[in-house]
Amino acid sequence: MFESLSTPKPDKIIELMGMFAADPRPNKVDLGVGVYRAPDGRTPIMAAVKAAEQRIWDAQDTKGYVGFAGDAAFHAAMKRLILGDAVPADRVAACATPGGTGAVRQILEMVKEVRPDAQIWISDPSWPNHAAIADHLGLKRCTYRYYDWATGGIDRAGAFADLSAARAGDLILLHGCCHNPTGADFTSDDWAEIAAICKRTGAIPFIDMAYQGFGDGVEEDAAGTRFLAANLPECLIAASGSKNFGLYRDRVGIAVAVTAAGAARDAAVSQLVAMNRMAYSFPPDHGARIVDVILSDEALHAEWMDELTHMRVSMQANRKALADALRDLLGSDRFGFLAAHKGMFSLCGITPEQAIELRKKYGVYIVEDGRMNVAGLTQTNIPIVAKAMAAVLR
Repeated sequence: MFESLSTPKPDKIIELMGMFAADPRPNKVDLGVGVYRAPDGRTPIMAAVKAAEQRIWDAQDTKGYVGFAGDAAFHAAMKRLILGDAVPADRVAACATPGGTGAVRQILEMVKEVRPDAQIWISDPSWPNHAAIADHLGLKRCTYRYYDWATGGIDRAGAFADLSAARAGDLILLHGCCHNPTGADFTSDDWAEIAAICKRTGAIPFIDMAYQGFGDGVEEDAAGTRFLAANLPECLIAASGSKNFGLYRDRVGIAVAVTAAGAARDAAVSQLVAMNRMAYSFPPDHGARIVDVILSDEALHAEWMDELTHMRVSMQANRKALADALRDLLGSDRFGFLAAHKGMFSLCGITPEQAIELRKKYGVYIVEDGRMNVAGLTQTNIPIVAKAMAAVLR
């Protein structure tokens, strides 16, 4: 049977990881893989996470299954983190998943089941797995304009014009904050316009909240999601705890449906549970338990917030330092937009040919579409990156 299989197209980021690992140069720089790195190159374990794990170790007396939907305490903690008091609890259905990717997959599986003719509108560009999952499930996919390559900002006129063509029941996929890969985020006025479009068309917002806390702050980054949830009858959310808690390999995610209280909410819970049962039965619990312990304890919550703030401020400082270094080398502010972007990623405006030259000649690894993981920047390697970029851009 296997001889008939075709080889899938290699993932560009996984390919880049392999190239980087095989590169013997001591001053090579990895700006491809989407994980946070400390100045020494490690992806650190937060002190709050270590403390929570110790508490779990001391108190946990079973590794028995929790339930198809995961732990209710984790649901409640994540609902508070994402939605605050934007909607009553009886309007919210939730189900734990293996990471934010698992949440995206489960929500789209549910939509395919209950509304197979729904179209999903995805920003151009977006995280590649959004389109890949939608295509694999056989959902009709539409794109809406998003990034303005000339300014490094958002093409608002194009985005809102395209989204106005959505039909009732379609999904509009939105990045809750820290847009991947562009780093360009909606403003509060933009979120209000999106709500108006959804009210006018009957489309349903589907928010991927992968980086809460990496943009402007935990509360600030959730503002757009909360606005939509509070002002629209239905809203879908795929959220991750893998990045903002540094729990990458523990795969922490949650699928959330905001709908009417009562029968609609109960139906959403049942459908999400059924999706879990068919996919992997029980979602992983260890990372979810860590998140619950941290968010439910005042001291650990405060410690986590301090650590998350440090990570965010560090990324912002490195953005500014790179933009400043490029300004000095190039004699122009053409890369000033890097300092205004949010989160781990930016599209830095280089061509595939220039990305290849950066890798081969200077040991600077950036995805060929120009996506840069700014969390890989350090005060030590910023001069190296800036000089290499300036060289390939001249």
